[in-house]
Amino acid sequence: MRKYLSEARVATAESTAKKILADAQREVESIRREAEVEAKDKIFAARSDAERELKSRRSDLQRLERRLMQREESLEAKETEAGKKDKRLASWEDHLKSQESKLVKAATEQKRLLEKVARMTAQEAKDYLVRSLEEEVKLESAMFIKEEEARAREEAEKRAKKIISLAIQRCASEHVAETTVSVVPLPSDEMKGRIIGREGRNIRTFENLTGINLIIDDTPEAVILSSFDPARREIARLTLEKLITDGRIQPARIEEMYEKSKAEVENEIREAGEEAVFEAGVHNLNKELVRALGRLKFRTSYGQNVLIHSLEVAHLAGIMASELGIDIKVPKRAGLLHDIGKAIDHEVEGSHALIGAELAKRLGEGNVVFHAVEAHHGDVEVKTIEAVLVQAADAISAARPGARRENLESYIKRLEKLETLADSFPGVEKVYAMQAGREIRIMVQADSVDDLQSVTLARDIAKEIEEQLDYPGQIKITVIRETRVVEYAK
Repeated sequence: MRKYLSEARVATAESTAKKILADAQREVESIRREAEVEAKDKIFAARSDAERELKSRRSDLQRLERRLMQREESLEAKETEAGKKDKRLASWEDHLKSQESKLVKAATEQKRLLEKVARMTAQEAKDYLVRSLEEEVKLESAMFIKEEEARAREEAEKRAKKIISLAIQRCASEHVAETTVSVVPLPSDEMKGRIIGREGRNIRTFENLTGINLIIDDTPEAVILSSFDPARREIARLTLEKLITDGRIQPARIEEMYEKSKAEVENEIREAGEEAVFEAGVHNLNKELVRALGRLKFRTSYGQNVLIHSLEVAHLAGIMASELGIDIKVPKRAGLLHDIGKAIDHEVEGSHALIGAELAKRLGEGNVVFHAVEAHHGDVEVKTIEAVLVQAADAISAARPGARRENLESYIKRLEKLETLADSFPGVEKVYAMQAGREIRIMVQADSVDDLQSVTLARDIAKEIEEQLDYPGQIKITVIRETRVVEYAK
């Protein structure tokens, strides 16, 4: 019984399995048919797209082909026209060659006839004409240049003389002469002993405080104050006069009077600087520069008061600038400050022009003023019109008769020594002392002294001057070597 049940179940399972397998086959067949249909649709769509693309490209190619054909036809037409032009050009070329041949023959014949008549070849005639023209042009150009130079020099000289004469006429300043010593009168010779004091304590205190030398000699009823610093000398003079008036001369009293005199001189320096700035019409000047200007009141150069000289240079530079039609503010400012270095040149080593320029630049002055101050004695090359005006104004003020005091004989001897010393060197042709002995110009023989030897010669002369001569300030040595060729057209 159980066996029959098992077989029935197996038969049923097999039947079920067969049914499931048949259903699966039918489903697979259905899916396959659907996939084939879908694939056919896609293939048909792709084929349609490809046919449309191909058709579009065929249309573009046909259009390009028609365009190329049109262009080809155009090029063929142009080529035909070019061929015709080439033929015409070839014809003209042949014609020109024949004409050129005829012209060459005619020119050759003409040249032969000219050479026969002139009895010289064409090259000889050409060289002759060129030489004649060169000489004529050189002569005419030299004459023209000479005439223009003479005319320009004459006009410039007239103009310069007029400007300088107008400036000098319009500027008249008083001059004060001081020296390096001050003489203080005494009521009696008894006062000399009181000034010296017991064991010299009064005179030592006085000299230590003031920094000057008090000379008590055989001069009756007078003592001498000596110092290269004019401001210190003025303070010492006022101090000594106050002590003599007071009558009480002792170290404590000397210190008290010195402080009072120092305050008075400082106040006088400030007032002198402010008055000079106001008189020159210069504005916005640094207080330290105003004070340095005031110190110039007590400074002299060759007997000429430097502050008055500076004011005169400022006025002269301003007048000349006005005559030239340029702004007068900068030339007047530079002229007023050009000798500012002399206020401190006894404290700082170097040329007063360079010292003053550095001081002016440090205290806020512009490059134009700085350059005019440093260049007014030729220490550097002049680059601006303001510097030229300051140079000219300084020379005018210093060269005016009576402006500076110096023994004529000693002055001439100093210049002669300067020229003789420079002339003693080999190769020197001529020597000129200029600017009151501040510069010497040396002309050397060009065939015996070359450019390098000129440098060595200038250095050797400067060294020799330093060793052998005594002179104020500094001396500029200029060695000039040149070759001149002179020819006259008659």
